[in-house]
Amino acid sequence: MYDIIVVGGGPAGMTAALYALRNGKSALVIEKNGFGGQMTNSPKIENFPGTEQISGNELADAMMDQILAQGADIEISEVTGIRSEEHRKVVTTEDGEFEAKAVIIATGVKHRMLGLPGEEELVGEGISFCAVCDGDFYTDKVVCVAGGGNSALQEAILLSDKCAKVIMLQDLPFFTGEQKLQDILFARPNVETHVNKAITAMSHDANGLRGVEITDRTSSIRKFISCDGLFVAIGLIPENEQFENLADLDENGYFDTGEKCNTKTPGIFVAGDCRHKNIRQITTAAADGTIAALAACRYINGL
Repeated sequence: MYDIIVVGGGPAGMTAALYALRNGKSALVIEKNGFGGQMTNSPKIENFPGTEQISGNELADAMMDQILAQGADIEISEVTGIRSEEHRKVVTTEDGEFEAKAVIIATGVKHRMLGLPGEEELVGEGISFCAVCDGDFYTDKVVCVAGGGNSALQEAILLSDKCAKVIMLQDLPFFTGEQKLQDILFARPNVETHVNKAITAMSHDANGLRGVEITDRTSSIRKFISCDGLFVAIGLIPENEQFENLADLDENGYFDTGEKCNTKTPGIFVAGDCRHKNIRQITTAAADGTIAALAACRYINGL
């Protein structure tokens, strides 16, 4: 039996493991895909303290090397459920069960996709999700931004400082983001807007994305727009449903917990982007991992 099992190997999960190990607890980190989470999609990170510039993969590797050196165990498998029993938690995976005194859930989120054929294959080949991360690749080029909320508007503002043209594509009849953000963005001469238009197809060649087809939701008239890149900003999806018997979820499916990162189930804690919060960054994920790990250690010490 482990002291702590961490579900998820992103920055929140690996920070949680680090603090657990530094407090003399044994820790297992279970990750279903690759360690690092969303940050591995970022070729250049410039806002992580102590690093002027680092790629997401490099930062993930450094975090993983650090917890392995401290004695962490890792398991590549998908967690399918957690049972809370007296003085122990049983974590069920596709490859078997693991026991611990406490569990930290740090499953992160995934980007909501448009659901078009070939979309997944174009991620990193013309489709991006982060202007801060990938905007430099499109300097003096034409990009489209899918979405109309605050995130989409903020992405577009950053892109309009670099790109020759930014084309906003909103499938609703109006933009839903804050009016102040709209005023800033739409005053820029290199920004073009389309509302009530759905992206219905993509065009690409061996070099990546070459444009998108948009369809008017009222008239069904179609139009092709040439672009070098598409930034998708239509929301994030948490994957917390299998844990809702252990921790309350808000209306959007995020863990409805406060800054203490605890849940309604003693010994179950949450950390990172999967939690209801206003800001989702590597630094805030790491902060959650710290808080959850120390809370888990206090819980174990009190058993």
